[in-house]
Amino acid sequence: MRRIRLPRTRTGRTVAALTAAVVLVGAFAGFAWFARYQAQQRDRATRACLTAVAPASQAIFSYDYRNFDASVANGQSFVTGAFAKEYATTTAGLKATAIKEQAIVQAQVSAVGTVDTSGDSVDVLVYLNQYRRNANVTGEKVDQDRVLLTLVRAGRDCKVSRAAAI
Repeated sequence: MRRIRLPRTRTGRTVAALTAAVVLVGAFAGFAWFARYQAQQRDRATRACLTAVAPASQAIFSYDYRNFDASVANGQSFVTGAFAKEYATTTAGLKATAIKEQAIVQAQVSAVGTVDTSGDSVDVLVYLNQYRRNANVTGEKVDQDRVLLTLVRAGRDCKVSRAAAI
């Protein structure tokens, strides 16, 4: 018996090419969606941390000898991680001097700017004026400081995880 040969069709190649095209378009769409999602997350983190940086800076860099422990507790509520330990150590060493010199330091933020954002971490440059009075100084002195703070998301809030004077 003789076999009948049917003409070869290119259906298999066409299906493979269409499948590859659909997969590539899907991968590109997924990549674009994920990139947009990450950008939105960075924007949210930046906005949240910029909102939190002024009150955090003022609390961390201010104290009053008359209620030093309350000032430190207020500042402690804005810090996290290893910086929380560093802050506790620094303020514990400062307490005796602050009480002895009757020191009052009031920090005010004059400007802030985002330096870098990655994930839930935001580096913010803070222009900070510290108005200080103590028993050794007549009147009030102003120290103009520049501080680079790293803020991280801690639940719904942003907290300072690192501080470096510039």
